[in-house]
Amino acid sequence: MFCTIINDCKDANAFGRQSTRVASLLSCPVTPIGVSSDIEAAGNLIDALDASEGREGFVLVNVAPRNGASKKWGNGSPFALFSYHNTQIISSIEGYTLSLVKKLLPQTQLHIISFEKIVSLFSDLDEASKIRITTTQFRSFEFLPRIAYLLAESVIDIPTVPIEWDAIHDIPPTIWWVDNFGNCKTTLTNQDIDIKTTKTISFPFGELPFYPRLKDVPDNTPACVIGSSGINNTRFLEIVVQGGSATQTLNIGIRTRL
Repeated sequence: MFCTIINDCKDANAFGRQSTRVASLLSCPVTPIGVSSDIEAAGNLIDALDASEGREGFVLVNVAPRNGASKKWGNGSPFALFSYHNTQIISSIEGYTLSLVKKLLPQTQLHIISFEKIVSLFSDLDEASKIRITTTQFRSFEFLPRIAYLLAESVIDIPTVPIEWDAIHDIPPTIWWVDNFGNCKTTLTNQDIDIKTTKTISFPFGELPFYPRLKDVPDNTPACVIGSSGINNTRFLEIVVQGGSATQTLNIGIRTRL
């Protein structure tokens, strides 16, 4: 079994506490992925599911600011529960976090976890601890690992309410990640174009030649290619500069609309 944590609480203290809590409860390897936005979380969630290939384990996702529009939820975004084969995902639903799952895995059944009901069922905690957890600012540490533990041990039925995927935002055409080479992973996929006939792709910053593989891009040339990220046979398009940085050359980055 494995557990991957995708979270915007990504400093050493926050990830150290989350990883220790998960490892102590589940006795499994933990991989943290730090993100800064829901768009980044959306792409990394797809990549984590692709990497697991649906094997037994958990992906715990929380990108849930409490300011602005998020105040409507009280103490942050609700959490959804769903599965990809034998991988179970617990994720905040605010913003675009689940939008790429909606686009690429639409048959998945989605359920909202009843936060107050489940906390009341944490039998190993005293009443004071249960009250503290219901109001905690660090739900990724206090709440998500315990839900994963209950699921792993099949201790109780998790109280949930079904939710339709229509409630999740559609993903816009944008960049969700910039890797260490300056390549820009987009929310567009090889399914959004005809790879046999497409020669160029138009973007707000200009028209780029399309090549199916990175190796075919001429040196120092900006282009669009089929990247390695994605799931099954659906792969995200990437904007690249062969031998250079697309983000620097084209002045683009995460959330640049396409």
